[in-house]
Amino acid sequence: MRWPRGGGASGSYAVEYQAAARCLTYPDDAFHTDLPLLRRALEGRRGAPARHLRVFLDHAEAAGPGELERHYVQTFDFKNRRCLYLSWWTDGDTRRRGETLVAFKEAYRAHGLEYAHDEELPDFLPAVLEFTALSGSDTLLRRNRPGLELLRLSLAECATPYVRLLEAVCATLPGPSPKDRAAAKAMARGGPPREDVGLEPYGTGTGAGTATGPGPEPGTGPRTGPRTGPADTRRLLPLLDGEQR
Repeated sequence: MRWPRGGGASGSYAVEYQAAARCLTYPDDAFHTDLPLLRRALEGRRGAPARHLRVFLDHAEAAGPGELERHYVQTFDFKNRRCLYLSWWTDGDTRRRGETLVAFKEAYRAHGLEYAHDEELPDFLPAVLEFTALSGSDTLLRRNRPGLELLRLSLAECATPYVRLLEAVCATLPGPSPKDRAAAKAMARGGPPREDVGLEPYGTGTGAGTATGPGPEPGTGPRTGPRTGPADTRRLLPLLDGEQR
């Protein structure tokens, strides 16, 4: 993600949000180069979010580049139920989704930040986490809590180490996480409107590989090629690391 204007504000979990953002982007060579930096940024950080992040870093270091890249693509790029685009969980493939994406950009602008990434939509979870770290506001995460919890549950079901990252994020938010999909659906206060046919994760179906999943907007469909990590994540992490010294 590129944030051409505006400054940063640190919240109590700014380091954890920035680290989670980096870990949820495609694990390219630069990600593995950043692993020691991520370790240092989390040194001395207490609480469940930091513990979950360190467990994931253990896995990333043990897995190595090739294996982690394959696992990332398998986990996130072929199943809508493990979608990293938050508006999919609330709007599916409906007309309202475009309005929701505009709302994400407006939220960034309200804090003096401009989203200007050419390949990812503004609701991409790493972008939202990076924004949260920069602004000190967790409003977007709270607003999308049901989708985050459903994503966490989906990752737990497939037993992927990436679930640790969603556990870390959800642990920063107030109140306990729902234990199952029914509880997560209840958190959404009634589930999706009738026209939101793409919100299969709120029900009992898989929502994967069907015509009711995300539409053809850039950045929403399954990918077979590599993603690239956000340049600003790599630029900001040294600043966060410096705060720990």
